[in-house]
Amino acid sequence: MKQNWKPTLDPTITVKYLAVAQAIACAIKEGELRAGDRLPTYRDLAWDLGLNVSTITQAYREATRRHLIGGEVGRGTFVLASSREAELFALKENATRELIDLSTNIPARHPDDDRAAELLATYLKQEAGSDEIFSYHAPNLLTRAQMAGSKWLAWRGVELPPAAVVPTAGAQQALLACLLVLCEPGATVLVEEFTFPGMKAVARQLRLRLQGIACDEEGVLPSALDTASRSSGARLVVLTPNLQNPTGAVMSATRRTEIAAVVKARKLLVIEDDVYGPLSGQAPLMQEIPEQCLVISSLSKTVGPGLRFGFIAGPERWIAPIRAEVHATHWTMSPVMLGLACHWIEEGRAFARCDWQRAEVSARWNLARSRLKEVRRQTPRNALFSAPHLWLETGIPAEDAMVVLRSGGVEAVPGSFFSTGRQEENRIRICLTAPQSRAVLSLALDKVLECNILK
Repeated sequence: MKQNWKPTLDPTITVKYLAVAQAIACAIKEGELRAGDRLPTYRDLAWDLGLNVSTITQAYREATRRHLIGGEVGRGTFVLASSREAELFALKENATRELIDLSTNIPARHPDDDRAAELLATYLKQEAGSDEIFSYHAPNLLTRAQMAGSKWLAWRGVELPPAAVVPTAGAQQALLACLLVLCEPGATVLVEEFTFPGMKAVARQLRLRLQGIACDEEGVLPSALDTASRSSGARLVVLTPNLQNPTGAVMSATRRTEIAAVVKARKLLVIEDDVYGPLSGQAPLMQEIPEQCLVISSLSKTVGPGLRFGFIAGPERWIAPIRAEVHATHWTMSPVMLGLACHWIEEGRAFARCDWQRAEVSARWNLARSRLKEVRRQTPRNALFSAPHLWLETGIPAEDAMVVLRSGGVEAVPGSFFSTGRQEENRIRICLTAPQSRAVLSLALDKVLECNILK
């Protein structure tokens, strides 16, 4: 029983009942709340958090809508066993015991990670004369972060001054900040028809409506983008032109020009997710539409997820209102990690680690290509480098394929997890860089083949 459970609210979620609902989801995902646990009463939780009972009522109603909890008259409110978060925690526990994880989209483990303590100690010794790292963010540290973000973008082929960069605690927070400032609740945002889970999570938090745009092997179709913008009236679109998650699609030069033409004609604002961009060998789409694009990126998929350094960058008219929302951007960043991320960019270590990651992804892609016919058929034509994940078609319904894979000792993610509507192809995504080594990946691919679920 968890009747005395008291959540920690995310300060970046300004709507209190949504913050409480999200805290419930996070607690379930992390195993703090388990299926069957009874939650505090509305009145008790309101008292503990210093909120109105009506706010907690709305929060429980929202959590019920998300299928996280359910209430029984006379008994209370309980965590549902069927919630997605509860299922993910159960899968995490199983993976720890017996499954090879191909579901988590994380970068491959870098050799330097074995001496993480040494690297951190060296950095802290260099910063020993500074009191910034154990305090709130000093202005000069934030300026340093802006310069680091500008340097990262220059490496990516986009020249923007440091003033055009807003630091954040990762790309997910960057996305949340952009949509929090630029969208009203209930607004429609255009996205790829299969989009990354973080996009769907932010849409739930901010009560936004996602409208999926039809895609092919190069990403969003220009005609579909044009039609969707006209029919919906939406003026904001979130795109991943380089190594889209989950499909791995990369826009060709021709496709970029066509998409840019639609964006200009329809006066759209693009939020470009470039977290995988450095692995693609392609510059951001922002080059084509510099006045109608905000680019977000981070070090999480290419350098190290634990650094939690990301940023938003773009023209002043869009950046200015986002910059003003400090509690939604850099306020939650750790000065220690922020300083370390800046240091790694300044000294070039971040770029070197990204180059290593690109080579490792390529090696793992070739390993998968040598084993799986489906990968050989979908080798990207437009990318100089390969995606860290595979989007594989199954010969049976994807949910059934998941059951077979788990019984065979492998964990993947079904296509329904990425769907923005009712379209649910029989697809699964597997991450090539989740296993700790190529040897473990090789074993996992053997298990996938033995399961005989691919088309």
